[in-house]
Amino acid sequence: MAENNEENKKGGIVKIAIFAAAGLVLLGIGLGIGALIFGGGSEPDPSAEVSEILEGKNPEKEKKEEAPEDENAEEEGEIEMECVENADGEEECVPKKKVKKVNVEEKFLTTYYEFPGNFTTNLRESKKFLQITVGVSTQYDEEVMVNVESHQLALRGIILGVMSEYSEQDVAGRDGKQSLADALRDALNIFLEDKEGFGGVEGIHFTSFVLQ
Repeated sequence: MAENNEENKKGGIVKIAIFAAAGLVLLGIGLGIGALIFGGGSEPDPSAEVSEILEGKNPEKEKKEEAPEDENAEEEGEIEMECVENADGEEECVPKKKVKKVNVEEKFLTTYYEFPGNFTTNLRESKKFLQITVGVSTQYDEEVMVNVESHQLALRGIILGVMSEYSEQDVAGRDGKQSLADALRDALNIFLEDKEGFGGVEGIHFTSFVLQ
């Protein structure tokens, strides 16, 4: 009878141990699942990060330093080689020089010509007179200025005629001067086109402008 009681006690202890172990296993599984669901992964150990900083290790910096090397490697792979034959008949290859392209706008030379002396005439409906010195400019070839100089006498008369058609109010201010310049340019070109087949005068410049 005593032996049966001891066996029953031993069996009860074993069952309790099994249930306790199973409970611990289930508890561990539950904690693990909860950590995965709510924790989103393991957090970095602060002490480990401090140790890396003290040792001079910085993962982010190392990644940034590795990136330029990769870019340089790609650039090196894109280098074009230029091969030429040397004096010994052997082929030598050297990196081809890259030339930066620059956009250059085509510019034209401006030629100027100034009529000698000045031009003085009375203004229309006024007792005042206007005295100016006139220069012309063009971006066409030199033939335009050759024509201007060869017809200088006739062109001087044309300039005086245009000036006399303007009143004191007409030549006042910046707009008045520009209006007179445009009229002189058109008159000179009409004459040159009639005599030479081409005008070419593009600008009229007053080097002096006196209203008295």
